[in-house]
Amino acid sequence: MTSKTHRLDRFISQKSQFSMSDTRLLIAQKRIKLNGELASSIQQKVDYFTHVELDGVSLQKNQPLYIMLNKPKGYVSATSDPNHETVLDLIDHPRKHELHIAGRLDFNTTGLMLLTNDGTWSRRICLPESKLVKTYEVKVDKPLTQEYVQQFNKGIYFHYEKITTQPAHLEICTEFTAKLSIVEGKYHQVKRMFGFFDNEVLELHRSAVGHITLHNLPEGHYRLLTEQEFTL
Repeated sequence: MTSKTHRLDRFISQKSQFSMSDTRLLIAQKRIKLNGELASSIQQKVDYFTHVELDGVSLQKNQPLYIMLNKPKGYVSATSDPNHETVLDLIDHPRKHELHIAGRLDFNTTGLMLLTNDGTWSRRICLPESKLVKTYEVKVDKPLTQEYVQQFNKGIYFHYEKITTQPAHLEICTEFTAKLSIVEGKYHQVKRMFGFFDNEVLELHRSAVGHITLHNLPEGHYRLLTEQEFTL
């Protein structure tokens, strides 16, 4: 994660030959800039993406990176794995070593994955409090009925955690396929919800997270998010 912040004086002492106590004088001499503006206080906060200049030399100039990937089956949602290929193996970007995953998918689940170096952004994506809608396309083993729609909307009790899922919207497309929208990400949640009806999920594909959708991105491919997409 990359959301840790430091006071300016501590950052200067870590990144230059100057001490924390020197920073006040450097500010008075107008030698420090933060994001192009003259620094004004030793207590100003510096995070991973703050551009810091000292005497015109950049001490830090990190840029946020937001990527969407259309995950195929058979890839692990991790940045490294000793036994399997990971989603990071599908990305050919010079800064991919900075990335972490914002919302995992199971080994055989396909579809939209988001990767970033921005910890604050990924937490907003993943925190339950955000209630960000995740949309899935589901294929199941047994026929679907309106009973599913009603039960999903009421919520399904998970005995192991002793919780009831938040209301979910199920749209039946054919006898064996549906679109499901949920605002949570419990462990194997979608499969367990259909498991309430003893109905096995045969295929699961995530098509959207909030307003971010795959559109026509081919399976196994990735692209950078647009500013409109990564702005939550």
